[in-house]
Amino acid sequence: MLIETTPRIGYVLKVYPRFSETFIVSEILAHEAAGTELEIFALRPPTEGRFHEQLARVRAPVTYLPSQGLRASEFWNQVRCSAAGDPLFWERFAPAQHEDLVDVAQALVLAELVRERGITHLHAHFASSATTVARLAARLAGISYSFTAHAKDLYHESVDATQMWHKLTDASAVVTVSDYNVAYLQTQFGEAAAGVRRIYNGLELACFPFKAPLQRPQQIIAVGRLVEKKGFAVLIEACALLRDQGRAFTCLIVGTGDQQAALAQQIARLNLDAQVSMVGPRPQSEVVELVQRAAVFAAPCVVGSDGNRDGLPTVLLEAMALGTPCVATDVTGIPELIEHGVTGFLVPQRDPAALAASLATLLDDEALRVDLATAARRRIEQRFDIAHNSTALRTLFADATERVPLRMKEVARCV
Repeated sequence: MLIETTPRIGYVLKVYPRFSETFIVSEILAHEAAGTELEIFALRPPTEGRFHEQLARVRAPVTYLPSQGLRASEFWNQVRCSAAGDPLFWERFAPAQHEDLVDVAQALVLAELVRERGITHLHAHFASSATTVARLAARLAGISYSFTAHAKDLYHESVDATQMWHKLTDASAVVTVSDYNVAYLQTQFGEAAAGVRRIYNGLELACFPFKAPLQRPQQIIAVGRLVEKKGFAVLIEACALLRDQGRAFTCLIVGTGDQQAALAQQIARLNLDAQVSMVGPRPQSEVVELVQRAAVFAAPCVVGSDGNRDGLPTVLLEAMALGTPCVATDVTGIPELIEHGVTGFLVPQRDPAALAASLATLLDDEALRVDLATAARRRIEQRFDIAHNSTALRTLFADATERVPLRMKEVARCV
């Protein structure tokens, strides 16, 4: 029978919390500020020892789905229990035959939790394992699901096109973070992606107060994971060109990642130790201070050798909101954020000479820095306010729930 229930959203995430995914925490906080009831379901516990302060404000309970020590007997017991009393179970379970065993086991547990806790809709971030689990769990529980696609989950060479097609087809709504991504999905998947909607990641603007870039030291700052797609090797090459021009400046690189050793070697090889420093990861409050001290922010993103690339880097939004003028590359969705010569500078990817020239221009011209930073803040307020953008998401959730009403099921409790 149909039952009336208060909308309750389950967020399905691969890892929670993850130091680099502040945009997800901001989204959850915006939903909670609007009165939405949320639960968080994570496929894996965090492995990092660093967490941002804003996590303390999240009220939603977190459940970690079992991911290790799975035994065949326990798995099949879970399948039998889930099937008990549900004549549609095997039809709904059919897509699971093509999925990873751990994903299927987690979906079975999640479906049971959905029924127990009155979850009315599941939303996953990233179109990879989190969406796989959300899709299967939603089918088994008879509710709707949606997902947000970002970057690696679309462009990396490991993406399975057939699985992506099924996820797009089955979802009640699909969101992605740039118009560039929308066009890519619609080109690759045709009618299956016709309804994909762009909703930008947003910022809690009060946490990123604007400060005009006046009387700042000759410092460049870059923030992000030390991975190929961030393009920090190109930035280091650009810094060598600036040094060879006789400029007195410093460059600060904030973050950690698998290219840390290679980047440190590059800095040493180019004799840039006096100019370029890597300071590791920092909490968001400290990053805000560091960004607002710098004269220019660099985001030299590239398309990686494995196809991986950034969708639309959140750190660019943050720098623009804070009042630090940005130089970035013209890849993926970045031109939707930075309009060359209006809200920042765009340069071709993997072009250290062009990057160095734009950085030099902004280091030299304070009035230009102020003009670009002022226009950039206005752009952020107009398009990237999380209060507004999260409202659009909640509308999608509500529409999906109305189309697939929650049904009361008598299902055996699996132990």
